[in-house]
Amino acid sequence: MQSGKIGVTTENIFPVIKKFLYSDQEIFLRELVSNAVDATQKLKTLAKLGKYDKDMSKAQVRVSIDEKAKTITISDDGIGMTAEEVDKYINQIAFSGADEFLKKFEGKAEAIIGHFGLGFYSAFMVASTVDILTKSYQDGAKAVKWSCDGSPNYTLDEIEKENVGTDIVLHVDDDAKEYLEKGKIEELLKKYCKFLPVSIIFGKKQEWKDGKYVDTDEDNIINNPTPAWTKKPSELKDEDYQNFYKELYPIAEDPLFYIHLNVDYPFNLTGILYFPKIRNNFEVQKNKIQLYCNQVFVTDSVEGIVPDFLTLLHGVLDSPDIPLNVSRSYLQSDKNVKQISSHITKKVADRLQDIFKNNRDEYEKKWDDLKLFITYGMLSEEKFYDRAKDFALLKNVDGKSFTFEEYKTLIKENQTDKNGTLIYLYANDPETQYSYIQKAKNKGYDVLLMDGHLDSHLISQLEQKFEKVSFSRVDADIIDNLIKKEDSQESKLSQEEKDDLSVVFSSQASNDFMVQFANLAADEAPIMVTQSEYMRRMKDMAQMNPGMSFYNQIPDSYNLIVNANHPLISKINTDKLAATKDNLDKINADLKPLKDERQKLEDAKKDKKDEEIPAADKERLESLNKEIGSLEDKKKETLTSYGKSNNTVKQLIDLALISNNMLKGEALEEFVKRSVSLL
Repeated sequence: MQSGKIGVTTENIFPVIKKFLYSDQEIFLRELVSNAVDATQKLKTLAKLGKYDKDMSKAQVRVSIDEKAKTITISDDGIGMTAEEVDKYINQIAFSGADEFLKKFEGKAEAIIGHFGLGFYSAFMVASTVDILTKSYQDGAKAVKWSCDGSPNYTLDEIEKENVGTDIVLHVDDDAKEYLEKGKIEELLKKYCKFLPVSIIFGKKQEWKDGKYVDTDEDNIINNPTPAWTKKPSELKDEDYQNFYKELYPIAEDPLFYIHLNVDYPFNLTGILYFPKIRNNFEVQKNKIQLYCNQVFVTDSVEGIVPDFLTLLHGVLDSPDIPLNVSRSYLQSDKNVKQISSHITKKVADRLQDIFKNNRDEYEKKWDDLKLFITYGMLSEEKFYDRAKDFALLKNVDGKSFTFEEYKTLIKENQTDKNGTLIYLYANDPETQYSYIQKAKNKGYDVLLMDGHLDSHLISQLEQKFEKVSFSRVDADIIDNLIKKEDSQESKLSQEEKDDLSVVFSSQASNDFMVQFANLAADEAPIMVTQSEYMRRMKDMAQMNPGMSFYNQIPDSYNLIVNANHPLISKINTDKLAATKDNLDKINADLKPLKDERQKLEDAKKDKKDEEIPAADKERLESLNKEIGSLEDKKKETLTSYGKSNNTVKQLIDLALISNNMLKGEALEEFVKRSVSLL
């Protein structure tokens, strides 16, 4: 029997290992099973080289629980260790003392595990005592048992062990007894060891018999040792890729496309990435890429290894060249990570370009599912935008799809305004914006459908990227103002009549609406509702960007566009003149001399400093403004009173609101009643 102290100089190395080196307690099982797999693969390699003559075809790793004894055992058919190797690899921990360790590596825990091979010591995160029972493959080797109670003290004894390999026995702490539950261990094995390259056995498969589950004689194999990504693309069919996707995500819809990565220079990277169907809230789709290191699960938080937009993809990445911290749970940024990130971005873009080029019909059919992913990529990665601009699509309200260049060619001749700016018209709700779309089509214009989650951001990006281009939603203004040409309609109303009617219509509109007049054709709608393109777009973008939330605090505002040339507007004007003539004639008669006098005083003070203007003129001007203001208030009261009593005015406003799906509840019920009474 041999006893002694592990090669450290202080008593606190195990608390440090237990609390400082590892961030996730549960990874002890991953580390120990991974070590067992490594040992098994090493012996398999020696057997292939003729240096070990036993059959390794059925070599496996076994995990078992003994709830009564409070132990977890991990057994392998691997290379094993001699007493000397146990002393070298377990006792010495490959460095001389805890003092040196703490001074050198404090704050840099991520540098340790790969350099010193401390995976085994994660066992002490859950165990009060750990036993190693091992027998080396070497001829004549004696089996040994190493035991340690969590202090630097250990014992090393010769034992009898029939088979080559190693058993790690964990005597589980009371505060970690959850790991003695079968369900918990099976959960962790499936999480971390699902694709390890050696079969992992955990108990027996069960079947339902006599009202309960009972063990069968068949081993319960936890993992798939040869997952699809470890094979060459030439060895796989589309069906194999689809089946592997189902293995990863059993309840997910079938993916759109896949990419098989297989790189061995200047870094090692394998994997399969899938394009899932993503249409709305992409946040719930993230954390679906699983990162592996030599088939050992590491994490599904891969933001450090792939650009943010690629986290919308699903699938597997496996690389031994991605640096991991001590618990293998978090990634560091280094040149390999950046190279791998750039390579994946390029491969994704190349795959999309290839599908677009060789099977555009299929690509267009799947565009609605791909759109969010590609838009997010263009917005977040400049290099991806440079590639994607050739296969990103714009879709119009008729369902036709165009590349950026194709669409520019389509609308260039007809939708260039008088200033040489190319206007891209778009809608985000074809039903509520139907009348506006039709007005645009009647002019021979095309209208895009921009109803995506990120389209407001994309529109702003494209306005910056494209030369002399502006995007306008079809209901942002009357169509003649959205694409201004040289010719314009004459108005049948004078400016004074427009001013009066503005008060009339304002009397029936809420404070959210600003009345404006437009000189349109007589057969155009009498009234339309529009909303500022800029403010509406800013509000849309604020929904996705917390930094722009102040836009959400600004009340919505709309324009009530009155067609100055519509017969109904002319009739309202005529009725207004008849109903208010006596009052307005008197008020206007009183206003005229006052305004004339004010104008003379305003003209007299031009080009004069304030001290040069006579005090009497200042007093008179102030008095005139009060008198004029009082008369104009009376005029406004008269026009407002007329407007509020005019059902036609209210009816026209409500019709405009209905066409925008803005009339609801009590207001809608009143509209129906009024419509019946007018009929």
